[in-house]
Amino acid sequence: MPPRPPPSLFVTRRAWLAAALGAGAFGAWPPAAQALPARTLVFPRDHGSHPDLRTEWWYITGHAHADGQDWGFQVTFFRSRVDETRTLRSAFAARQLLFAHAAVTDVRGHTLLHDQRIARAGFGIAQADEADTAVRIGDWSLVREATTNPGGGRYTARIPAGPFSLDLQFDTTQPPILQGRQGLSRKGPQPEQASYYYSQPQLDVRGTIALAGRRIAIAPPGTAGGPAARAWLDHEFSEALMHPEAVGWDWIGMNLDGGGALTAFRLRRRDGSTLWASGSFRAGATAALQVFEQAEAMGFTPLRHWTSPRTGTRYPVAWRIDTPAGRFEVDALVDDQELDSRGSTGAIYWEGLSVLRDASGQGVGRGYLELTGYAGALRL
Repeated sequence: MPPRPPPSLFVTRRAWLAAALGAGAFGAWPPAAQALPARTLVFPRDHGSHPDLRTEWWYITGHAHADGQDWGFQVTFFRSRVDETRTLRSAFAARQLLFAHAAVTDVRGHTLLHDQRIARAGFGIAQADEADTAVRIGDWSLVREATTNPGGGRYTARIPAGPFSLDLQFDTTQPPILQGRQGLSRKGPQPEQASYYYSQPQLDVRGTIALAGRRIAIAPPGTAGGPAARAWLDHEFSEALMHPEAVGWDWIGMNLDGGGALTAFRLRRRDGSTLWASGSFRAGATAALQVFEQAEAMGFTPLRHWTSPRTGTRYPVAWRIDTPAGRFEVDALVDDQELDSRGSTGAIYWEGLSVLRDASGQGVGRGYLELTGYAGALRL
Protein backbone atom coordinates (compact mmCIF):
# COMPACT_ATOMS: atom_id res chain seq x y z
CA MET A 1 0.00 0.00 0.00
CA PRO A 2 1.53 3.37 -0.96
CA PRO A 3 1.91 5.90 1.84
CA ARG A 4 -0.73 8.56 2.23
CA PRO A 5 0.37 12.04 1.14
CA PRO A 6 0.81 14.45 4.01
CA PRO A 7 -2.27 16.52 4.98
CA SER A 8 -0.60 19.65 3.59
CA LEU A 9 -1.26 18.37 0.07
CA PHE A 10 -5.00 18.57 0.59
CA VAL A 11 -7.19 21.57 1.28
CA THR A 12 -10.00 22.16 3.72
CA ARG A 13 -13.13 23.90 2.52
CA ARG A 14 -11.91 27.21 4.01
CA ALA A 15 -8.50 26.81 2.40
CA TRP A 16 -10.19 25.99 -0.90
CA LEU A 17 -12.17 29.23 -0.73
CA ALA A 18 -9.00 31.21 -0.20
CA ALA A 19 -7.31 29.39 -3.08
CA ALA A 20 -10.28 29.83 -5.37
CA LEU A 21 -10.39 33.58 -4.79
CA GLY A 22 -6.64 33.85 -5.46
CA ALA A 23 -6.17 37.62 -5.61
CA GLY A 24 -8.66 38.18 -2.80
CA ALA A 25 -11.51 39.58 -4.90
CA PHE A 26 -14.70 37.75 -5.81
CA GLY A 27 -15.30 37.20 -9.50
CA ALA A 28 -18.67 37.68 -11.10
CA TRP A 29 -21.45 35.30 -10.08
CA PRO A 30 -21.67 32.43 -12.58
CA PRO A 31 -23.94 33.32 -15.51
CA ALA A 32 -27.28 31.61 -15.86
CA ALA A 33 -26.90 28.11 -17.29
CA GLN A 34 -27.88 27.47 -20.89
CA ALA A 35 -29.58 24.32 -22.13
CA LEU A 36 -27.12 21.61 -23.10
CA PRO A 37 -27.25 20.76 -26.80
CA ALA A 38 -28.15 17.24 -27.86
CA ARG A 39 -25.02 15.55 -29.15
CA THR A 40 -23.58 12.11 -29.73
CA LEU A 41 -21.40 10.86 -26.90
CA VAL A 42 -18.08 9.76 -28.33
CA PHE A 43 -15.95 7.18 -26.51
CA PRO A 44 -13.32 7.01 -25.18
CA ARG A 45 -13.25 10.83 -25.15
CA ASP A 46 -16.47 11.16 -23.14
CA HIS A 47 -15.15 8.76 -20.52
CA GLY A 48 -12.76 11.60 -19.69
CA SER A 49 -13.16 14.95 -17.97
CA HIS A 50 -15.17 17.91 -19.32
CA PRO A 51 -13.63 20.94 -17.59
CA ASP A 52 -15.72 23.40 -19.60
CA LEU A 53 -18.82 22.18 -17.74
CA ARG A 54 -19.46 23.12 -14.13
CA THR A 55 -20.08 19.76 -12.44
CA GLU A 56 -18.99 16.18 -13.13
CA TRP A 57 -18.71 12.87 -11.32
CA TRP A 58 -17.57 9.28 -11.84
CA TYR A 59 -19.50 7.03 -9.47
CA ILE A 60 -18.96 3.30 -8.86
CA THR A 61 -21.08 1.26 -6.48
CA GLY A 62 -21.09 -2.46 -6.03
CA HIS A 63 -21.45 -5.54 -3.87
CA ALA A 64 -19.47 -8.71 -3.28
CA HIS A 65 -19.66 -11.91 -1.26
CA ALA A 66 -16.24 -12.49 0.25
CA ASP A 67 -14.81 -14.02 3.41
CA GLY A 68 -18.18 -15.66 4.04
CA GLN A 69 -20.23 -12.46 4.11
CA ASP A 70 -21.69 -9.64 2.00
CA TRP A 71 -19.99 -6.30 1.38
CA GLY A 72 -20.95 -3.09 -0.35
CA PHE A 73 -18.54 -0.48 -1.65
CA GLN A 74 -18.69 2.96 -3.21
CA VAL A 75 -16.05 5.13 -4.92
CA THR A 76 -16.92 8.57 -6.29
CA PHE A 77 -14.72 11.25 -7.81
CA PHE A 78 -16.19 14.73 -8.35
CA ARG A 79 -14.89 17.63 -10.41
CA SER A 80 -16.16 21.19 -9.93
CA ARG A 81 -15.28 24.23 -12.03
CA VAL A 82 -14.44 27.32 -9.96
CA ASP A 83 -16.08 30.23 -11.76
CA GLU A 84 -14.69 32.90 -9.43
CA THR A 85 -11.15 32.35 -10.75
CA ARG A 86 -11.79 32.15 -14.48
CA THR A 87 -10.53 35.69 -15.12
CA LEU A 88 -7.51 35.49 -12.80
CA ARG A 89 -4.04 35.11 -14.32
CA SER A 90 -2.30 33.62 -11.29
CA ALA A 91 -1.06 30.06 -11.73
CA PHE A 92 -2.03 29.49 -8.09
CA ALA A 93 -5.71 30.32 -8.64
CA ALA A 94 -7.75 27.13 -8.33
CA ARG A 95 -9.76 26.65 -11.53
CA GLN A 96 -10.91 23.10 -10.91
CA LEU A 97 -11.58 21.32 -7.62
CA LEU A 98 -11.55 17.56 -7.21
CA PHE A 99 -13.33 15.69 -4.44
CA ALA A 100 -13.56 11.98 -3.67
CA HIS A 101 -15.73 9.85 -1.41
CA ALA A 102 -15.26 6.16 -0.63
CA ALA A 103 -17.15 3.79 1.62
CA VAL A 104 -17.39 0.14 2.60
CA THR A 105 -20.53 -1.48 4.03
CA ASP A 106 -20.06 -4.48 6.31
CA VAL A 107 -23.50 -6.12 6.01
CA ARG A 108 -22.94 -8.71 8.75
CA GLY A 109 -21.59 -6.12 11.15
CA HIS A 110 -24.20 -3.50 10.17
CA THR A 111 -21.47 -0.87 9.89
CA LEU A 112 -20.33 1.69 7.33
CA LEU A 113 -16.75 2.94 6.98
CA HIS A 114 -16.10 5.99 4.86
CA ASP A 115 -13.46 8.58 4.00
CA GLN A 116 -13.13 11.65 1.76
CA ARG A 117 -10.59 13.79 -0.03
CA ILE A 118 -10.51 17.28 -1.57
CA ALA A 119 -7.79 19.06 -3.56
CA ARG A 120 -7.47 21.64 -6.28
CA ALA A 121 -6.34 20.31 -9.65
CA GLY A 122 -2.73 20.74 -10.66
CA PHE A 123 0.71 20.87 -9.07
CA GLY A 124 0.97 17.09 -9.29
CA ILE A 125 -1.59 16.71 -6.50
CA ALA A 126 -4.84 16.05 -8.35
CA GLN A 127 -5.94 15.71 -11.94
CA ALA A 128 -8.77 14.58 -14.21
CA ASP A 129 -7.66 13.71 -17.72
CA GLU A 130 -9.79 14.64 -20.70
CA ALA A 131 -8.89 11.80 -23.09
CA ASP A 132 -10.28 8.96 -20.94
CA THR A 133 -11.18 8.20 -17.33
CA ALA A 134 -8.05 8.92 -15.29
CA VAL A 135 -8.83 10.89 -12.17
CA ARG A 136 -6.81 11.01 -8.99
CA ILE A 137 -6.32 12.89 -5.75
CA GLY A 138 -2.97 12.04 -4.21
CA ASP A 139 -2.83 8.25 -3.92
CA TRP A 140 -6.56 7.80 -4.61
CA SER A 141 -7.24 7.00 -8.27
CA LEU A 142 -9.77 5.70 -10.78
CA VAL A 143 -8.37 4.80 -14.19
CA ARG A 144 -9.91 3.18 -17.25
CA GLU A 145 -8.07 1.18 -19.90
CA ALA A 146 -9.42 -0.12 -23.19
CA THR A 147 -10.05 -3.86 -23.52
CA THR A 148 -11.82 -6.24 -25.89
CA ASN A 149 -14.59 -6.78 -23.30
CA PRO A 150 -18.17 -5.97 -24.27
CA GLY A 151 -18.36 -2.28 -23.49
CA GLY A 152 -14.64 -2.03 -24.11
CA GLY A 153 -13.06 -1.26 -20.78
CA ARG A 154 -11.60 -2.07 -17.38
CA TYR A 155 -11.69 0.39 -14.49
CA THR A 156 -9.15 0.17 -11.68
CA ALA A 157 -9.84 1.89 -8.36
CA ARG A 158 -7.07 2.23 -5.79
CA ILE A 159 -8.29 3.86 -2.59
CA PRO A 160 -5.93 3.65 0.42
CA ALA A 161 -8.37 5.31 2.82
CA GLY A 162 -7.91 5.79 6.55
CA PRO A 163 -10.17 3.04 7.99
CA PHE A 164 -9.99 0.72 4.95
CA SER A 165 -8.38 0.21 1.57
CA LEU A 166 -9.87 -0.75 -1.80
CA ASP A 167 -7.89 -2.21 -4.70
CA LEU A 168 -10.55 -3.21 -7.21
CA GLN A 169 -10.91 -3.90 -10.91
CA PHE A 170 -14.19 -3.57 -12.80
CA ASP A 171 -14.58 -5.18 -16.23
CA THR A 172 -17.37 -4.08 -18.54
CA THR A 173 -19.66 -6.88 -19.70
CA GLN A 174 -22.25 -4.85 -21.64
CA PRO A 175 -22.48 -1.76 -23.82
CA PRO A 176 -23.11 1.45 -21.87
CA ILE A 177 -26.63 2.68 -21.21
CA LEU A 178 -27.17 6.18 -22.62
CA GLN A 179 -29.60 7.68 -20.13
CA GLY A 180 -32.39 10.02 -21.17
CA ARG A 181 -32.43 10.83 -24.87
CA GLN A 182 -29.26 9.24 -26.21
CA GLY A 183 -27.25 10.45 -23.24
CA LEU A 184 -28.93 13.81 -22.62
CA SER A 185 -30.83 13.31 -19.36
CA ARG A 186 -33.37 15.88 -18.17
CA LYS A 187 -33.33 16.70 -14.45
CA GLY A 188 -36.19 19.19 -14.30
CA PRO A 189 -39.02 20.90 -16.19
CA GLN A 190 -36.69 23.45 -17.81
CA PRO A 191 -34.29 22.36 -20.58
CA GLU A 192 -31.21 23.82 -18.86
CA GLN A 193 -31.72 21.32 -15.99
CA ALA A 194 -30.02 18.43 -17.71
CA SER A 195 -26.83 16.44 -17.86
CA TYR A 196 -24.92 14.20 -20.20
CA TYR A 197 -25.26 10.85 -18.47
CA TYR A 198 -24.40 7.24 -19.20
CA SER A 199 -24.17 4.11 -17.05
CA GLN A 200 -22.06 0.96 -17.15
CA PRO A 201 -24.12 -1.75 -15.40
CA GLN A 202 -23.18 -5.35 -14.62
CA LEU A 203 -19.48 -4.71 -14.13
CA ASP A 204 -17.51 -7.82 -13.12
CA VAL A 205 -15.55 -7.18 -9.93
CA ARG A 206 -12.31 -8.58 -8.57
CA GLY A 207 -9.65 -7.35 -6.20
CA THR A 208 -9.30 -6.83 -2.46
CA ILE A 209 -10.85 -4.96 0.46
CA ALA A 210 -8.49 -4.37 3.38
CA LEU A 211 -9.70 -3.36 6.83
CA ALA A 212 -8.97 -4.09 10.49
CA GLY A 213 -5.61 -5.60 9.67
CA ARG A 214 -6.91 -8.17 7.18
CA ARG A 215 -7.11 -8.32 3.40
CA ILE A 216 -10.27 -9.82 1.90
CA ALA A 217 -10.09 -11.16 -1.65
CA ILE A 218 -13.10 -10.83 -3.95
CA ALA A 219 -13.35 -14.00 -5.97
CA PRO A 220 -13.14 -13.77 -9.79
CA PRO A 221 -16.40 -14.09 -11.75
CA GLY A 222 -17.80 -17.60 -11.90
CA THR A 223 -16.35 -18.69 -8.56
CA ALA A 224 -18.78 -20.54 -6.29
CA GLY A 225 -19.51 -19.44 -2.74
CA GLY A 226 -22.12 -16.72 -2.96
CA PRO A 227 -23.70 -14.14 -5.25
CA ALA A 228 -21.43 -12.92 -8.03
CA ALA A 229 -19.73 -9.60 -7.32
CA ARG A 230 -21.23 -6.85 -9.46
CA ALA A 231 -20.78 -3.11 -9.78
CA TRP A 232 -22.37 -0.15 -11.52
CA LEU A 233 -20.70 2.98 -12.89
CA ASP A 234 -22.36 6.32 -13.59
CA HIS A 235 -20.59 9.17 -15.34
CA GLU A 236 -22.47 12.46 -15.42
CA PHE A 237 -21.44 15.98 -16.45
CA SER A 238 -23.51 19.15 -16.64
CA GLU A 239 -23.72 22.90 -16.38
CA ALA A 240 -26.76 22.88 -14.06
CA LEU A 241 -28.80 20.11 -12.45
CA MET A 242 -31.07 21.56 -9.82
CA HIS A 243 -34.32 23.42 -10.37
CA PRO A 244 -34.79 26.21 -7.76
CA GLU A 245 -37.63 24.21 -6.17
CA ALA A 246 -35.57 21.01 -5.88
CA VAL A 247 -33.94 20.21 -2.53
CA GLY A 248 -32.47 16.82 -3.43
CA TRP A 249 -33.04 13.53 -5.17
CA ASP A 250 -33.81 9.85 -4.64
CA TRP A 251 -31.94 7.50 -7.01
CA ILE A 252 -31.38 3.79 -7.60
CA GLY A 253 -29.00 1.93 -9.89
CA MET A 254 -29.77 -1.79 -9.75
CA ASN A 255 -28.09 -4.79 -11.38
CA LEU A 256 -30.73 -7.46 -11.96
CA ASP A 257 -29.82 -11.10 -11.36
CA GLY A 258 -30.59 -12.06 -14.96
CA GLY A 259 -28.25 -9.45 -16.46
CA GLY A 260 -30.69 -6.56 -16.65
CA ALA A 261 -30.35 -3.03 -15.32
CA LEU A 262 -32.82 -0.63 -13.71
CA THR A 263 -32.29 3.10 -13.15
CA ALA A 264 -34.89 5.29 -11.45
CA PHE A 265 -34.58 8.72 -9.91
CA ARG A 266 -36.64 11.72 -8.97
CA LEU A 267 -35.90 15.35 -8.06
CA ARG A 268 -37.85 16.26 -4.94
CA ARG A 269 -39.44 19.45 -3.62
CA ARG A 270 -39.21 20.49 0.04
CA ASP A 271 -42.69 19.09 0.75
CA GLY A 272 -41.63 15.67 -0.56
CA SER A 273 -43.49 15.86 -3.85
CA THR A 274 -41.86 14.87 -7.12
CA LEU A 275 -40.61 17.70 -9.31
CA TRP A 276 -39.17 15.48 -12.03
CA ALA A 277 -38.59 11.76 -12.50
CA SER A 278 -36.80 9.60 -15.01
CA GLY A 279 -35.19 6.22 -15.46
CA SER A 280 -34.48 3.33 -17.76
CA PHE A 281 -34.76 -0.43 -17.96
CA ARG A 282 -32.79 -2.92 -20.01
CA ALA A 283 -33.63 -6.61 -19.65
CA GLY A 284 -30.17 -7.74 -20.76
CA ALA A 285 -27.04 -6.77 -22.64
CA THR A 286 -28.64 -7.07 -26.08
CA ALA A 287 -32.19 -6.05 -25.15
CA ALA A 288 -33.74 -2.77 -26.25
CA LEU A 289 -33.44 0.09 -23.78
CA GLN A 290 -36.71 1.38 -22.34
CA VAL A 291 -36.48 5.02 -21.19
CA PHE A 292 -39.12 6.62 -18.99
CA GLU A 293 -39.27 10.30 -18.19
CA GLN A 294 -41.42 12.84 -16.31
CA ALA A 295 -43.15 12.41 -12.99
CA GLU A 296 -46.43 11.06 -14.41
CA ALA A 297 -44.67 7.90 -15.62
CA MET A 298 -43.31 6.93 -12.20
CA GLY A 299 -44.23 6.70 -8.54
CA PHE A 300 -41.99 6.81 -5.46
CA THR A 301 -43.60 5.68 -2.19
CA PRO A 302 -41.56 5.46 1.06
CA LEU A 303 -42.20 2.23 2.97
CA ARG A 304 -39.84 2.50 5.93
CA HIS A 305 -37.74 5.22 7.58
CA TRP A 306 -34.57 5.31 9.67
CA THR A 307 -33.36 8.23 11.79
CA SER A 308 -29.65 8.92 12.13
CA PRO A 309 -28.48 9.02 15.77
CA ARG A 310 -25.68 11.41 14.73
CA THR A 311 -27.48 14.07 12.71
CA GLY A 312 -31.15 13.45 13.56
CA THR A 313 -31.93 13.17 9.84
CA ARG A 314 -34.85 10.92 8.91
CA TYR A 315 -34.30 8.91 5.71
CA PRO A 316 -36.73 6.70 3.77
CA VAL A 317 -34.60 3.54 3.47
CA ALA A 318 -37.23 1.34 1.81
CA TRP A 319 -39.35 2.26 -1.21
CA ARG A 320 -41.99 1.08 -3.61
CA ILE A 321 -41.09 2.38 -7.06
CA ASP A 322 -43.60 2.19 -9.90
CA THR A 323 -42.19 2.40 -13.41
CA PRO A 324 -43.45 1.63 -16.91
CA ALA A 325 -41.25 -1.50 -16.67
CA GLY A 326 -43.08 -2.72 -13.56
CA ARG A 327 -43.41 -2.25 -9.81
CA PHE A 328 -40.36 -2.81 -7.61
CA GLU A 329 -39.43 -2.55 -3.96
CA VAL A 330 -36.05 -1.39 -2.70
CA ASP A 331 -34.88 -2.10 0.86
CA ALA A 332 -31.60 -1.17 2.54
CA LEU A 333 -29.49 -4.11 3.67
CA VAL A 334 -28.06 -1.90 6.43
CA ASP A 335 -30.03 1.08 7.73
CA ASP A 336 -27.05 3.14 8.89
CA GLN A 337 -25.35 4.07 5.62
CA GLU A 338 -25.28 7.83 6.15
CA LEU A 339 -22.25 9.73 4.84
CA ASP A 340 -21.14 13.03 6.32
CA SER A 341 -19.09 14.80 3.64
CA ARG A 342 -18.96 18.21 5.27
CA GLY A 343 -15.18 17.95 5.01
CA SER A 344 -15.33 17.95 1.19
CA THR A 345 -18.53 18.50 -0.80
CA GLY A 346 -20.37 19.85 2.24
CA ALA A 347 -23.36 17.52 2.10
CA ILE A 348 -24.79 14.95 4.49
CA TYR A 349 -26.56 12.20 2.57
CA TRP A 350 -27.52 8.53 2.64
CA GLU A 351 -26.09 6.08 0.15
CA GLY A 352 -26.13 2.37 0.59
CA LEU A 353 -26.32 -1.21 -0.57
CA SER A 354 -29.91 -2.35 -1.06
CA VAL A 355 -31.87 -5.30 -2.37
CA LEU A 356 -34.36 -5.05 -5.24
CA ARG A 357 -37.58 -7.08 -5.19
CA ASP A 358 -40.32 -7.49 -7.77
CA ALA A 359 -44.03 -6.96 -7.15
CA SER A 360 -44.36 -10.45 -5.61
CA GLY A 361 -41.59 -9.77 -3.10
CA GLN A 362 -39.04 -11.98 -4.84
CA GLY A 363 -35.46 -10.72 -4.77
CA VAL A 364 -34.38 -9.89 -8.33
CA GLY A 365 -31.22 -7.82 -7.91
CA ARG A 366 -28.96 -5.61 -5.86
CA GLY A 367 -27.56 -2.15 -6.15
CA TYR A 368 -27.36 1.22 -4.46
CA LEU A 369 -29.96 3.67 -3.19
CA GLU A 370 -28.94 7.32 -2.85
CA LEU A 371 -30.92 9.90 -0.84
CA THR A 372 -29.88 13.57 -0.84
CA GLY A 373 -31.43 16.75 0.53
CA TYR A 374 -32.90 15.24 3.71
CA ALA A 375 -30.33 16.85 6.03
CA GLY A 376 -30.67 20.18 4.22
CA ALA A 377 -31.28 21.41 0.70
CA LEU A 378 -28.60 20.30 -1.75
CA ARG A 379 -27.06 22.94 -3.98
CA LEU A 380 -25.04 22.17 -7.12
